[in-house]
Amino acid sequence: MKKDNTLLKLLYLLALIKIISPFFLQNSFYQPHRDEYLYLAEAHHMSWGYMEVPPLLSVFAWISNWFGAGMFWIRIWPDLFGALTFLLAGKIIISLGGKTFALLLGSLPFILDGYMRLFFLFMPNFLDVFFWTLIAFSLIRYVQTEKNKWLYWFGVAAGLGMMSKYSAAFYIISILGGMLLTKNRKVFTNKHFYYASLIALLIFLPNILWQYEHRFPVINHMDELQQEQLKYNSATGFIASQVMMNLPCIFIWVTGLIYVSFISSGEKYRFTGWSYLLVIILLIVLRGKDYYALGAYPALFAFGAYHLEKVTSLRLRWTRYAMLIFSFGLGIFGMPLTMPLAKPETLVRYYEKTGLNKTGSFKWEDQKMHPLPQDFADMMGWKELAMKTGNVYNSLPPGERTKTMVYCRGYFTAGALNYYRKEAGLPEVYSDNASFLFWMPDKYDIKNLILVGHTMPGKDDIVFQQFEKAGIKDSIDMPLFRENGMKIILFEHGNDSLNSIIEKEVAGLKSKFQR
Repeated sequence: MKKDNTLLKLLYLLALIKIISPFFLQNSFYQPHRDEYLYLAEAHHMSWGYMEVPPLLSVFAWISNWFGAGMFWIRIWPDLFGALTFLLAGKIIISLGGKTFALLLGSLPFILDGYMRLFFLFMPNFLDVFFWTLIAFSLIRYVQTEKNKWLYWFGVAAGLGMMSKYSAAFYIISILGGMLLTKNRKVFTNKHFYYASLIALLIFLPNILWQYEHRFPVINHMDELQQEQLKYNSATGFIASQVMMNLPCIFIWVTGLIYVSFISSGEKYRFTGWSYLLVIILLIVLRGKDYYALGAYPALFAFGAYHLEKVTSLRLRWTRYAMLIFSFGLGIFGMPLTMPLAKPETLVRYYEKTGLNKTGSFKWEDQKMHPLPQDFADMMGWKELAMKTGNVYNSLPPGERTKTMVYCRGYFTAGALNYYRKEAGLPEVYSDNASFLFWMPDKYDIKNLILVGHTMPGKDDIVFQQFEKAGIKDSIDMPLFRENGMKIILFEHGNDSLNSIIEKEVAGLKSKFQR
């Protein structure tokens, strides 16, 4: 009992280190990520669903907004769920009989691997990985104890996972497929499994109904992803990324996969090996992004850490030091790729000096190589853009401001400007991109429009042909910012047809998502 208490204390200490460390690793220069602005904006329009994601993340965004949406309240949620994910992995290790070294090994991926960034950004991925891990944990505990309560934990995890990100379906299908392919298939004869599945369905049902009422916008979103991003993904690139994202701790998860796949004592957990293989195949076939698979690894890290401790307990104990040196050495060397440790210019010099800038981490969605990782280039420039837009808006006479709308081409720009709008002196900012389309007004009474975007509208854009004059008032000059060169364009003196045309255009766009 004393030994178990010691292990639990170590487990919680390591989780606390995981919680604290990210706050010391982000340079204060950086702002929220472009996608974080969207998820914070969604919390101002609470719903059972959104164009891009299910609603669970918006609950945490609502709490963050209530506390003022400062950087701490944006970052704390992914950080806490990262610690909870490690706790689940640690609990698996302890349930197997793992001791101190196994827990230390099991903690390394969460402080040295790509998980550090994943559990740093306020995006659906941190919830996705947590619930994948909870799904695996629940079924592992069911196999160990045969207690039906763990099937109900599985049902809750599956339902909440689907309310976090739709990719949870890939893992649910894969892990149940793994159960079906092994002796654990007897779970399908247990009535409690079906009761638990019904609970999962009931949890997810509000989003299903929302999707139906809005003509399944998730399909439209996935089509856009396929056309703009996923079409570039390849099987070789996907597999290579799995190695690179987990490189400092690759030997841990590979050992875990070997343990559950080939070692006799791991046979009862073989379904987790099958689930890993199946989900990787699914994501390759569907051209999923590399980080979609990150939820499949925590359970393998737990099995690998336990087995590595076991095989080195009597001999080759020196390899334990080698493992730690390898992980810490490679993890610290690559940490500037994972976390924004310094200002952009300093990071660029480090990447050039070390040769890291020649790796795949610098290929953005446009398939070109850039000086910074894309995520870092998405975490700057937004406040500067908002302040400049505010200056243009406030340069108008007071009577003109009330008749002026600020409009952005991209959801990220609208989200960022709304985040800073009080400080910048801006009215509510609109966009017809992504979920912002749902929040566009139905009626308009404007004479001027400020467009924030990269280019002047073309002659085929009928709305912008209704103004007497237009001019670029300012722009962003920040070379390392992903949206460098974005312009603030003022359109003035709209004619009598302007508002009716906008209303017709917006109604047409919204009608695609209305029954």
